[in-house]
Amino acid sequence: MPNAVSRSIQSMLAAPLAALCMVSSLPALADDDADDLLNTIKKARLIDLSHNWENSSPVASVNPPYSFALSATHANTRGSFGDGGKLSFTAEVQHFSGQHGAPSIDAIGHIGRNGKLFGGLDAAAATSNLNGIGASGVGANLAIDQFPADLLVNRGVLLDVARMVQGDSSPLPATFEVTAAHLEQAAKRQHVKLKKGDTVFIRTGWGQYFKGNTALYGGADSPGPSLDGANFLIKNGARVVGDDTLTFEKRPPIVNPGTPDFEVFPVHMRVIADSGVYIIENLNLEELSAAKAYEFVVVVPPLRILGGTGSALRAFALVQPDHDQHHGRD
Repeated sequence: MPNAVSRSIQSMLAAPLAALCMVSSLPALADDDADDLLNTIKKARLIDLSHNWENSSPVASVNPPYSFALSATHANTRGSFGDGGKLSFTAEVQHFSGQHGAPSIDAIGHIGRNGKLFGGLDAAAATSNLNGIGASGVGANLAIDQFPADLLVNRGVLLDVARMVQGDSSPLPATFEVTAAHLEQAAKRQHVKLKKGDTVFIRTGWGQYFKGNTALYGGADSPGPSLDGANFLIKNGARVVGDDTLTFEKRPPIVNPGTPDFEVFPVHMRVIADSGVYIIENLNLEELSAAKAYEFVVVVPPLRILGGTGSALRAFALVQPDHDQHHGRD
């Protein structure tokens, strides 16, 4: 007989509107209970939300490039320990930015507005020590190593704006602006209700270009939420938001050019600096969309990088196995 924890997760997978799956709320498990829990979880369909990290992957120009190279190979390490060539090994050197990958998450301390971080903290003071955000004694709570445990496993919602607008799986046009009205309409069309604390993903369809057309994906224009769309997510209580583009917000990420109200990355400032909401970029939402899985358990595990401004992710969703048969509504 499945234990209470196993039954609660079964219930969540069967009726995600009814409950959340929170790691921090799980009691200690006996061996049999752990087996029941594992069996329940393994019944779910696992959908990978990640792309591969590759030397050719697109990276925003304001961030360090990604690079990978083997620093040791099986050919040049064999015999290095005088064992007659029995042991060989390989290792690599990677160079990448915590903010941009496949996918990656921005820490709250990554973005400031008018010299201030979320909570009114002094942005310059928070990064005055190059060992990381908060190493100076200011703003350590805003680094990625402080990512809340209750968001590691959370209720996820997909708002498939591309499918709603295009009528199929094709991507949105490069200049498309995702507004609050689009997000509200997508939620209604998909019969989902956003709740306080959710992790909310917006599908533009541009995940198809991450590998298929890197020049377009990393170009000057891409769809994404406007300030109006960002305000909708914040108003509805999202704690993590993300999409399948290089910069999350519509690109070029500017508003009011040529005026005193000119802003660069206005959505990032509104979401992160003003509201303390995490942003995930470069998600792969294609399989989730094809399954019409609009509610799911989402697993978002940033690396615990002390003082980090962001982190690479291997994000994934757990979906009821027959979700597309019983809940797939367009």
